[in-house]
Amino acid sequence: MTDSTINFGSSTVLGYPRIGPRRELKHALEAYWDGRSTLPDLLLTGQQLRAATWQRLAALGLTALPSNTFSYYDHVLDTAILLDAVPDRYRALGEPHDTHFAMAPYFAMGRGTDDLAPLRMTKWFDTNYHYIVPEIGPATAFRLADDKPIAEVREARALGLRTRPVLLGPVTFLLLSQPASGGPAGFTPLSRLDDVLDVYADLLAALRAEGVDWVQLDEPALVADRTGDELAAVRLAYHRLGRLADRPRLLVASYFGELADALPALAETPIDGIGVDLVRGRLPDTSTLAGKTVLAGVVSGRDVWRTDLNRALEVLRQAQDLAGDVVVSTSCPLLHVPYDLAAETHLEPALRDRLAFAEQKVAEVVALADRLSRTTGTAGTGTITTEPSRIVSEPGSALPARASRSPYHVRAAAQSEHLRLPALPVTTIGSFPQTGELRAARAAVAGGRMDREQYERRIEAEIDQVIRLQERLGLDVLVHGEPERNDMVQYFAEHLDGFATTNNGWVQSYGSRCTRPPILHDTVSRPAPITVRWARYAQSLTSKPVKGMLTGPVTVVAWSFVRDDLPLRDVVGQVAEAIREEVMDLEAAGISVIQVDEPALRELMPLRRGAQAEYLDWAVAAYRHATSGAGDRTQIHTHLCYSETAEVIAAIDALDADVTTVESARSGARLLAEPAINGFGRGLGPGVYDIHSPRVPGTAEVADLLATALQVLPADRVWVNPDCGLKTRTYPEIEAALRNVVTAARRTRAALE
Repeated sequence: MTDSTINFGSSTVLGYPRIGPRRELKHALEAYWDGRSTLPDLLLTGQQLRAATWQRLAALGLTALPSNTFSYYDHVLDTAILLDAVPDRYRALGEPHDTHFAMAPYFAMGRGTDDLAPLRMTKWFDTNYHYIVPEIGPATAFRLADDKPIAEVREARALGLRTRPVLLGPVTFLLLSQPASGGPAGFTPLSRLDDVLDVYADLLAALRAEGVDWVQLDEPALVADRTGDELAAVRLAYHRLGRLADRPRLLVASYFGELADALPALAETPIDGIGVDLVRGRLPDTSTLAGKTVLAGVVSGRDVWRTDLNRALEVLRQAQDLAGDVVVSTSCPLLHVPYDLAAETHLEPALRDRLAFAEQKVAEVVALADRLSRTTGTAGTGTITTEPSRIVSEPGSALPARASRSPYHVRAAAQSEHLRLPALPVTTIGSFPQTGELRAARAAVAGGRMDREQYERRIEAEIDQVIRLQERLGLDVLVHGEPERNDMVQYFAEHLDGFATTNNGWVQSYGSRCTRPPILHDTVSRPAPITVRWARYAQSLTSKPVKGMLTGPVTVVAWSFVRDDLPLRDVVGQVAEAIREEVMDLEAAGISVIQVDEPALRELMPLRRGAQAEYLDWAVAAYRHATSGAGDRTQIHTHLCYSETAEVIAAIDALDADVTTVESARSGARLLAEPAINGFGRGLGPGVYDIHSPRVPGTAEVADLLATALQVLPADRVWVNPDCGLKTRTYPEIEAALRNVVTAARRTRAALE
């Protein structure tokens, strides 16, 4: 058993951003993938980023530093590699644990190859981070196949620093996995818990032999509703790991909400510490935490607002009454916030004074730990003050009275007569590749090196190219390619009142993909049309319909850092009104197909079932308000991707969009197997091309996916489209892929005649 005198310390964070302050990891990954650098170059960048993080956290005053929070692609994928849960089809590429797993099998599982599709990808709980879904079967042979957690302990020690390795907990790992295809009916990955625990036991013993004092096991799945069998698995796992004869001290960390019934299940096991989210959750009413070290997550890891230190200090003192040893921490890993506010000197001082990015949140944690240690409760280091008064605007009506659109069958008839589309119409989701030249042009106009007229000519030239390419390939409903947009949310934030945008506020979305979430801090309104100028220009180039492209109100809010002084539904309602105005202006400009995307509909849904119905009610109402100004002839599309879409299929139907496009190719058409799809009463486009992989699908592969769709949907309601936008791909990739998509659609269409 571990030495009971080992002290955790007074302050820590559950994890830290890993992309680098200037997206160094993104640039290193893409250079390696493109053949512009070598594997040693990539590994060196990773080593430098890890070292810089540990040294900076120590300099800021944290007493306990996390390690093994860095990843070259995704921490869930890292765990699959660690446990050797590698499907056989990837093993021919090499040993995945060579050179700390940064080899072909690892990236093939995340991105795919010319010959291999990647593993499925979906959202990490209710965040915009995407994780790679492991495949687990009855025959998966688990073993300790990698030394990454140990190697990082050694790296930090070479710098004179001790760290706490962070591991994805065994229960959450299995709950997030999917059964491997071909397994027996009723098999669940959680049934393999005993075998996985064998590997965790081996790893814990190795870490203890390495001199590690504490290990953090992340179990965020425990803040969602869990069955009795799943809670029994929690007890089994942590009784077994807690009773190991020679192990480090074990901290089980939860986040994104309250543990609820999982808390007593954990507390009765012989683990040493429990991490609780006290931003989204509350302290328990009883002495459940007695005898445990408690990591009290009082500094939010999900937003960019400064912490009210006095309020947080009161919560910490209450925690001390329930547990003997309280450590100040963030509510969750800081993966979901930008690095440093210091880079954002352009922000208005009144707003800037309300903000805290990752580095500032670490300083808050340290200041709170200092104040908690003082018996007088006076201010800590003096470098952090309590939260300034919020600027509170008067809320408007959450959802103004709206006009109802005609019933779907009326609209469908009007649209059929007006648009005259063929069966199985082919379209794309919206964006086309964002070239280096486009990004350079945006930077030049922002920096004053290119005038507005030159920039607009450059954008028009790109739209010309995109329209001509789609006509040449034979698509039926075109898009303008969105060359003027940096991001599907940030672009709208830059044109709406109530938002601020950052220069360097990057947050990882998946792999090398990063976004800059806007900051929604005041009342939202639309001072002028946003997209009409480019949609009208694109439509003037072709006789085929060109879609107007908008981002839905729920997604704009979900992918922003949102003010917390108004109910979320009221904020979404303000955005919905702005989008409604844009829809009406697009229609008035002659745009007959308008896509209002809501990929975050499932993502923003509360993790607990008891709160989901209310959320879906107002989220659907917001979307319907945003689209309610369109006439019957105007076809409204929406798009959802890379989330558990099947869980909200009834709500998707209730959005009342005329056509819904969804991710399907990467997940192997799982959605089409859902019984609810048979009752879906509108147009549906299950994706036939996974755009998050560089591989080009063959014509036969696309045709097979279309055949699967036609088995469950009538042909007059099936659309043909990629899984998502094409922004991250190259023109050679998408031209080859779309040519195959069109060919497969035409062959399938001919077979129906």
